[in-house]
Amino acid sequence: MSDTSLLYSFADGVATLRLNRPDVFNSINKPVALALQQHLRACQADASVRAIVLTGTGRAFCAGQDLAEITGPNAPDVSEIVEKHYNPIVLLIRELEKPVIAAVNGVAAGAGANLALACDLVIAKESALFIQAFSKIGLVPDSGGTYFLPRLVGLQRASALMLTGDKVGAAEAVQMGMIYRAVADEAFDEEVTKLAHKMANLPTKGLAYTKHLLNRSFGNDLAQQLRAEGDYQLRAGQTADYREGVAAFLEKRQPMFKGE
Repeated sequence: MSDTSLLYSFADGVATLRLNRPDVFNSINKPVALALQQHLRACQADASVRAIVLTGTGRAFCAGQDLAEITGPNAPDVSEIVEKHYNPIVLLIRELEKPVIAAVNGVAAGAGANLALACDLVIAKESALFIQAFSKIGLVPDSGGTYFLPRLVGLQRASALMLTGDKVGAAEAVQMGMIYRAVADEAFDEEVTKLAHKMANLPTKGLAYTKHLLNRSFGNDLAQQLRAEGDYQLRAGQTADYREGVAAFLEKRQPMFKGE
């Protein structure tokens, strides 16, 4: 991608993907969606990347779909955009064998809110807002919203948020179980960095196996999930990070995990 509407940076095991269209509240168009897909795939393939942060520039995290793209001449169908742009991003986030952190720096609306909820951890500024804005323009929630939100906050509350389109502040989002943490605006960057570095220095394969198990738990019954836990525990027990973790515990020192 030749423009700067999606910025990539890497440091200390953490890849940061920053939506950078602040003039349109980081709304997503085709170039941004395809670039985001490309970078997520690259993060999966790069062993030096051990955690990913998704965030935005300016006052918004992401306002969802750029409506100019779907209202102009020769505009694609909304369903085509969902299928080719958003669904692959959601699947990549869930299938990435590394933790993905949504660092919500401002308004997260529509597909922007649901992309955040698809991430493994959501940390937000106290001033951030989450809005299921679809009902306000006659559309239905997409980008996995009808899958993740009821599981996070329960069916009744998810129904209310999606039907009314009411705004939810970060502190309330924490209280209802929608997101992990809300932090003071002035401490946001520091807290995101701390969280990302923490995740990047944990046993990456063990985190990946945990993520696989959480994904499976939505469809498995108890017996199936117990078997899956056994399978992944066997895999985890064969990793170098497991051996390092046990050795560090016995030697009463901090472990030095390498993601192997």
